[in-house]
Amino acid sequence: MAGLALDGSNPDVSLLYDINGLAKDAPHWFDRVMEFVGEFGIIIGLALVALGAWWSVRKRSQDAPSAVAGLVWAPLAAGLALMANIPIRGFVQRPRPFKDHQGLDVLVAGKTDFSFVSDHATLTMAVAVGVLMASRAYGVAAMALALLEGFCRVYMGVHYPTDVIGGFALGTAVALLLAPLAMMLLTPLTTTIASSRAGWLIRAHGPASVAGPVEGEGLPGFPEPRTPGGERGNKDLAA
Repeated sequence: MAGLALDGSNPDVSLLYDINGLAKDAPHWFDRVMEFVGEFGIIIGLALVALGAWWSVRKRSQDAPSAVAGLVWAPLAAGLALMANIPIRGFVQRPRPFKDHQGLDVLVAGKTDFSFVSDHATLTMAVAVGVLMASRAYGVAAMALALLEGFCRVYMGVHYPTDVIGGFALGTAVALLLAPLAMMLLTPLTTTIASSRAGWLIRAHGPASVAGPVEGEGLPGFPEPRTPGGERGNKDLAA
Protein backbone atom coordinates (compact mmCIF):
# COMPACT_ATOMS: atom_id res chain seq x y z
CA MET A 1 0.00 0.00 0.00
CA ALA A 2 2.96 2.30 0.45
CA GLY A 3 3.31 2.29 -3.33
CA LEU A 4 -0.20 3.59 -3.69
CA ALA A 5 0.86 6.77 -1.95
CA LEU A 6 3.47 7.42 -4.63
CA ASP A 7 1.09 7.36 -7.56
CA GLY A 8 -1.71 9.10 -5.67
CA SER A 9 -4.22 6.31 -6.24
CA ASN A 10 -5.09 6.20 -2.54
CA PRO A 11 -6.04 9.72 -1.40
CA ASP A 12 -6.08 8.70 2.26
CA VAL A 13 -2.50 7.45 2.20
CA SER A 14 -1.34 10.22 -0.13
CA LEU A 15 -2.68 12.89 2.19
CA LEU A 16 -1.07 11.11 5.12
CA TYR A 17 2.33 11.35 3.44
CA ASP A 18 1.76 14.96 2.38
CA ILE A 19 0.84 16.16 5.86
CA ASN A 20 3.35 14.01 7.72
CA GLY A 21 5.99 15.12 5.22
CA LEU A 22 5.75 18.59 6.72
CA ALA A 23 7.27 17.16 9.90
CA LYS A 24 10.35 16.04 7.99
CA ASP A 25 11.05 19.58 6.79
CA ALA A 26 10.21 21.29 10.10
CA PRO A 27 12.79 22.14 12.77
CA HIS A 28 13.17 19.65 15.60
CA TRP A 29 11.81 22.09 18.16
CA PHE A 30 8.65 22.64 16.09
CA ASP A 31 8.00 18.90 15.95
CA ARG A 32 8.32 18.74 19.73
CA VAL A 33 5.78 21.57 20.03
CA MET A 34 3.38 19.78 17.69
CA GLU A 35 3.85 16.58 19.68
CA PHE A 36 2.82 18.33 22.90
CA VAL A 37 -0.02 20.22 21.25
CA GLY A 38 -1.38 17.10 19.57
CA GLU A 39 -1.19 14.91 22.67
CA PHE A 40 -2.12 17.30 25.48
CA GLY A 41 -2.09 20.97 24.49
CA ILE A 42 -5.35 21.12 22.55
CA ILE A 43 -7.21 19.19 25.23
CA ILE A 44 -5.96 21.71 27.79
CA GLY A 45 -6.97 24.52 25.44
CA LEU A 46 -10.47 23.08 25.08
CA ALA A 47 -10.80 22.95 28.87
CA LEU A 48 -9.87 26.64 29.06
CA VAL A 49 -12.35 27.52 26.29
CA ALA A 50 -15.10 25.61 28.12
CA LEU A 51 -14.19 27.45 31.32
CA GLY A 52 -14.44 30.78 29.51
CA ALA A 53 -17.80 29.77 28.06
CA TRP A 54 -19.05 28.87 31.55
CA TRP A 55 -17.94 32.24 32.90
CA SER A 56 -19.75 33.96 30.04
CA VAL A 57 -23.07 32.09 29.99
CA ARG A 58 -23.50 32.58 33.76
CA LYS A 59 -24.16 36.24 33.00
CA ARG A 60 -27.25 35.51 30.93
CA SER A 61 -30.49 36.56 32.51
CA GLN A 62 -32.86 33.93 31.12
CA ASP A 63 -31.23 30.75 29.82
CA ALA A 64 -28.16 30.44 32.05
CA PRO A 65 -29.24 27.07 33.54
CA SER A 66 -29.76 25.48 30.12
CA ALA A 67 -26.51 26.94 28.78
CA VAL A 68 -24.53 25.61 31.73
CA ALA A 69 -26.27 22.26 31.25
CA GLY A 70 -24.93 22.24 27.69
CA LEU A 71 -21.42 22.80 29.00
CA VAL A 72 -21.83 19.97 31.50
CA TRP A 73 -22.97 17.76 28.65
CA ALA A 74 -19.82 18.48 26.61
CA PRO A 75 -17.37 16.32 28.64
CA LEU A 76 -20.07 13.71 29.27
CA ALA A 77 -20.64 13.43 25.52
CA ALA A 78 -16.89 13.06 25.00
CA GLY A 79 -16.76 10.23 27.52
CA LEU A 80 -19.67 8.41 25.91
CA ALA A 81 -18.16 8.86 22.45
CA LEU A 82 -14.86 7.36 23.62
CA MET A 83 -16.73 4.41 25.06
CA ALA A 84 -18.58 3.96 21.76
CA ASN A 85 -15.23 3.94 19.97
CA ILE A 86 -14.03 0.85 21.88
CA PRO A 87 -16.17 -1.65 19.92
CA ILE A 88 -15.63 0.30 16.70
CA ARG A 89 -11.87 -0.06 16.98
CA GLY A 90 -12.20 -3.73 17.87
CA PHE A 91 -14.42 -4.35 14.86
CA VAL A 92 -12.40 -2.44 12.25
CA GLN A 93 -8.96 -3.40 13.62
CA ARG A 94 -7.08 -0.97 11.44
CA PRO A 95 -3.33 -0.90 12.22
CA ARG A 96 -1.55 2.37 12.84
CA PRO A 97 -0.28 3.88 9.57
CA PHE A 98 3.39 3.54 10.48
CA LYS A 99 2.95 -0.25 10.69
CA ASP A 100 1.90 -0.54 7.05
CA HIS A 101 3.77 2.36 5.45
CA GLN A 102 7.47 3.10 5.43
CA GLY A 103 9.11 6.49 5.63
CA LEU A 104 6.69 8.19 8.02
CA ASP A 105 8.10 10.57 10.61
CA VAL A 106 6.37 9.27 13.77
CA LEU A 107 6.56 11.88 16.52
CA VAL A 108 4.95 9.76 19.25
CA ALA A 109 6.30 6.27 19.85
CA GLY A 110 4.56 3.41 21.62
CA LYS A 111 1.18 3.58 19.90
CA THR A 112 0.18 -0.09 19.70
CA ASP A 113 -3.63 0.09 19.64
CA PHE A 114 -5.78 0.29 16.53
CA SER A 115 -6.07 3.43 14.45
CA PHE A 116 -9.72 3.82 13.42
CA VAL A 117 -11.21 5.98 14.75
CA SER A 118 -9.02 8.59 16.44
CA ASP A 119 -9.78 8.98 20.15
CA HIS A 120 -8.33 12.50 20.19
CA ALA A 121 -10.48 13.60 17.24
CA THR A 122 -13.55 12.01 18.81
CA LEU A 123 -13.01 13.64 22.19
CA THR A 124 -12.21 17.12 20.94
CA MET A 125 -15.11 17.27 18.49
CA ALA A 126 -17.63 16.04 21.06
CA VAL A 127 -16.49 18.73 23.49
CA ALA A 128 -16.53 21.37 20.76
CA VAL A 129 -20.11 20.53 19.77
CA GLY A 130 -21.18 20.69 23.42
CA VAL A 131 -19.57 24.10 23.86
CA LEU A 132 -21.17 25.30 20.63
CA MET A 133 -24.58 24.34 22.00
CA ALA A 134 -24.02 26.74 24.91
CA SER A 135 -22.10 29.60 23.27
CA ARG A 136 -21.63 30.32 19.59
CA ALA A 137 -18.51 32.46 20.05
CA TYR A 138 -16.70 30.01 22.31
CA GLY A 139 -18.03 27.12 20.26
CA VAL A 140 -16.33 28.44 17.12
CA ALA A 141 -13.04 28.61 19.02
CA ALA A 142 -13.57 25.06 20.27
CA MET A 143 -14.31 23.85 16.74
CA ALA A 144 -11.09 25.42 15.49
CA LEU A 145 -9.14 23.60 18.19
CA ALA A 146 -10.81 20.30 17.30
CA LEU A 147 -9.87 20.72 13.64
CA LEU A 148 -6.31 21.55 14.64
CA GLU A 149 -6.25 18.37 16.72
CA GLY A 150 -7.17 16.34 13.66
CA PHE A 151 -4.38 17.94 11.66
CA CYS A 152 -1.89 17.26 14.45
CA ARG A 153 -2.74 13.55 14.62
CA VAL A 154 -1.93 13.11 10.93
CA TYR A 155 1.12 15.39 11.16
CA MET A 156 2.45 13.22 13.98
CA GLY A 157 2.13 10.10 11.82
CA VAL A 158 -0.17 8.23 14.20
CA HIS A 159 -3.46 8.41 12.25
CA TYR A 160 -4.79 8.37 8.72
CA PRO A 161 -6.93 11.34 7.65
CA THR A 162 -9.98 9.06 7.57
CA ASP A 163 -9.29 8.10 11.20
CA VAL A 164 -9.68 11.76 12.06
CA ILE A 165 -12.79 12.24 9.91
CA GLY A 166 -14.35 9.19 11.53
CA GLY A 167 -13.55 10.59 14.98
CA PHE A 168 -15.13 13.92 14.09
CA ALA A 169 -18.25 12.14 12.86
CA LEU A 170 -18.50 9.95 15.96
CA GLY A 171 -18.01 12.83 18.39
CA THR A 172 -20.56 14.98 16.58
CA ALA A 173 -23.13 12.18 16.36
CA VAL A 174 -22.96 11.32 20.05
CA ALA A 175 -23.03 14.97 21.17
CA LEU A 176 -26.01 15.87 18.95
CA LEU A 177 -28.12 12.73 18.98
CA LEU A 178 -28.07 12.33 22.76
CA ALA A 179 -28.30 16.05 23.48
CA PRO A 180 -32.14 16.18 23.85
CA LEU A 181 -32.12 13.46 26.50
CA ALA A 182 -29.06 14.93 28.21
CA MET A 183 -30.58 18.42 28.35
CA MET A 184 -33.86 17.03 29.64
CA LEU A 185 -31.97 15.48 32.56
CA LEU A 186 -29.33 18.15 33.18
CA THR A 187 -31.36 21.36 32.86
CA PRO A 188 -33.61 20.64 35.90
CA LEU A 189 -30.45 19.89 37.86
CA THR A 190 -28.75 23.15 36.94
CA THR A 191 -31.99 25.04 37.56
CA THR A 192 -32.18 23.57 41.06
CA ILE A 193 -28.56 24.47 41.73
CA ALA A 194 -29.23 28.01 40.52
CA SER A 195 -31.73 28.45 43.35
CA SER A 196 -29.38 27.11 46.02
CA ARG A 197 -26.37 28.50 47.83
CA ALA A 198 -24.24 27.22 44.98
CA GLY A 199 -26.24 29.32 42.53
CA TRP A 200 -23.11 31.26 41.52
CA LEU A 201 -22.07 28.17 39.59
CA ILE A 202 -25.06 28.68 37.29
CA ARG A 203 -25.79 32.40 37.43
CA ALA A 204 -23.29 35.18 37.98
CA HIS A 205 -25.64 37.08 40.30
CA GLY A 206 -27.66 34.24 41.76
CA PRO A 207 -31.44 33.88 41.41
CA ALA A 208 -31.95 37.66 41.67
CA SER A 209 -30.47 38.10 38.19
CA VAL A 210 -33.73 36.98 36.58
CA ALA A 211 -36.05 38.74 38.97
CA GLY A 212 -36.37 41.75 36.67
CA PRO A 213 -36.75 45.38 37.73
CA VAL A 214 -37.94 46.06 41.26
CA GLU A 215 -40.98 48.14 42.01
CA GLY A 216 -40.52 51.83 41.35
CA GLU A 217 -37.55 51.35 38.93
CA GLY A 218 -39.26 51.87 35.62
CA LEU A 219 -41.31 48.69 35.42
CA PRO A 220 -43.59 49.13 32.37
CA GLY A 221 -47.18 49.94 33.30
CA PHE A 222 -46.36 50.62 36.94
CA PRO A 223 -48.89 53.32 38.08
CA GLU A 224 -47.41 56.58 39.21
CA PRO A 225 -48.55 57.77 42.66
CA ARG A 226 -51.11 60.56 42.59
CA THR A 227 -50.48 63.49 44.79
CA PRO A 228 -52.79 66.27 45.90
CA GLY A 229 -52.85 68.92 43.24
CA GLY A 230 -52.32 66.37 40.50
CA GLU A 231 -54.71 65.60 37.69
CA ARG A 232 -57.53 64.46 39.99
CA GLY A 233 -57.00 67.46 42.30
CA ASN A 234 -57.27 69.84 39.34
CA LYS A 235 -60.55 68.22 38.29
CA ASP A 236 -61.94 68.63 41.81
CA LEU A 237 -60.96 72.27 41.82
CA ALA A 238 -62.60 72.77 38.47
CA ALA A 239 -65.80 71.24 39.82
